[in-house]
Amino acid sequence: MRLDAGCMLTYHVEAPTPAMLMLRPRSGASQWVARQEYEFSAELFAVEYTDRYGNLCQRVMLPEGDVKIVARFTVEVADVIDTAPGAPLTLVQDLPDYTLHFLLPSRYCPADLPTMSEQARAITAEVAAGYDQVEAIRQWINQQITYQYGTSNSSSSALDTLEQRVGVCRDFAHLGITLCRSLSIPARMVVGYLHQLDPMDQHAWFEAYCNGRWYTFDATQTEPRGGRIALAYGTDAADVAFATLFGPARLNDMKVWVSEVGLGSILRDNVL
Repeated sequence: MRLDAGCMLTYHVEAPTPAMLMLRPRSGASQWVARQEYEFSAELFAVEYTDRYGNLCQRVMLPEGDVKIVARFTVEVADVIDTAPGAPLTLVQDLPDYTLHFLLPSRYCPADLPTMSEQARAITAEVAAGYDQVEAIRQWINQQITYQYGTSNSSSSALDTLEQRVGVCRDFAHLGITLCRSLSIPARMVVGYLHQLDPMDQHAWFEAYCNGRWYTFDATQTEPRGGRIALAYGTDAADVAFATLFGPARLNDMKVWVSEVGLGSILRDNVL
C-alpha cells in the first residue's frame, strides 16, 4: 500500500535556537520513499547527517519568532507485517555485531534489573524460545497495561510502566524492549506513522531480532497490523526524538496525517 503522510510543527522561538530534527523517513527493507518535501516558514539553512542508527537527521538554527516546519512524504509500505510463530531464538554468540548494542540496558529500558528478568520469565514460561517469547510479551503488555494519555512523562521508564500498569505507545514499546533484552533477545525502538491510528499522532512500537532478522511488534494493537512508516530507530526514546532543541523554543502545535493513495495519483502528480 502507498501512504501519504507527514507532520506540521509550529514553534514559538524566543531567541535563535539550534535544533536537531528527525522528520524524514528513509527507504529500507520494509518501505520505499517515493516522494518527500520539507518546508520551513522562515529562511533556514539545514544540514542533513546520518546518525549511528542510519536515521536521517537535520541540523538547523531556528530564528526568533514563530516558525513552522512541514514534512510530507509518500511511502510504499506493507499492508501486513511479517510474523513467524515458532521462529527460533538466535543465540548471543551467533548474533550479528550490529545487534549486540540492542541487548544492553539503556536510559528508559533497564533490562538488567532482576524485576524485569523475573517478569519476562514468568510471561514466557510456557512458550518456545525466540519469536513466540516476544509475541507472548506483546500480548501480555496489551492485556495488562492500560493505554491512557497523561499518565506518563518524558522521564518515565519501563520500570515505571511495569509498576503503574499504565502508559502510552512510548511506554508500551519501552516495556516490550526491556523484557526482550532481559531474555537476551535484541530489541529496538521504532517511531513513525501508523495508518488509521485513532487519534492520529506519531506512533511508537518495537522490533525484536529472531532467527536472523528483525520482526515488528506493537503492544498497543490487539493483532499484528501493517500500514507503518518507520521514521527512526534507536535503543529507546532518547535516540528517536523528532526534535531536540537547545534554547528557548516552545512547540505550540503539532499536526500529523496519514492517508492511503493509489499509484495513479503518484504518477499523475509526478507528471504534472
